Amino acid sequence: MSGSWQRTRAAAWRVLAHPGALISVAYLAVTICVSLTAQWLLPIDPLYQDLASTLEPPGATYWFGTDELGRDILARVIYGARTSLLTAGGAVVIAAAIGVPIGLIAGYFGGWRDTILMRIVDVLLALPGILFAMALIAVLGRSQAAALVAVGITGIPSFARITRAQVLSLRQRDFVLAVEALGGTAAYNMFRTVLPNAWSPILVQVVILSSVAILLEAALAFLGVGIPPPTPSWGEMLRTGKSYLYEAPTYAILPGLALTLTILSLDTLGRTLATVLEDRREVVEDEAQ
Repeated sequence: MSGSWQRTRAAAWRVLAHPGALISVAYLAVTICVSLTAQWLLPIDPLYQDLASTLEPPGATYWFGTDELGRDILARVIYGARTSLLTAGGAVVIAAAIGVPIGLIAGYFGGWRDTILMRIVDVLLALPGILFAMALIAVLGRSQAAALVAVGITGIPSFARITRAQVLSLRQRDFVLAVEALGGTAAYNMFRTVLPNAWSPILVQVVILSSVAILLEAALAFLGVGIPPPTPSWGEMLRTGKSYLYEAPTYAILPGLALTLTILSLDTLGRTLATVLEDRREVVEDEAQ
């Protein structure tokens, strides 16, 4: 356990050694902390309507102005970060909880199980993610839970295919065959032997899918089928704010900037993590040879 922890810590330091990844981690950490503690840091109700101060420009009272209903734009952007992060986190959990076992079973057993499971995955993969999410929301109704489930289901194929590929590369390795020879059950071998050695690309996929989930949730809200108002959402603010670009430019610019920086940070972190883990894998293979 200590050796595994040391390797994980060393990999984390190598990731943070990249300036882009370090800036991304710092930005994401600040965003998460601010969004989760918004009620104490910024005690302004994002739903409060000050109809006497609609479309106010940035000032001392409202730092980034107000929207068409007199609501504080900064407060809604901060609380919108909470909405996006919770939706992305829940979607990733759903996608990994379903996709990883599918990939494990398909890659470990092969045969008819592999054929059936991967054809189901291919069907999901063939459906455009945003159209599938819109259809699912039409059935479930507009809510944060429905958006979370819809975005999560669209991420299942990526986890299933990546996990299956890793399992296929590990299935005939000596340490896996040794566990089987010693009487280890299939479930034990899959979850205690194979999966711990296949976590690297899965971890990278978690980071990448988080950015995809945030973008998809914002796209659904922008199209008017995502999380319903008045719940703060970056996509909803972009959809409404585009009609007031001249009267209140910060209405659309601020959530758009927050969305762009969040996705860029996650994408940069994911790419750096993939590079570091790939370099580590090559070093381990060279040492083994």
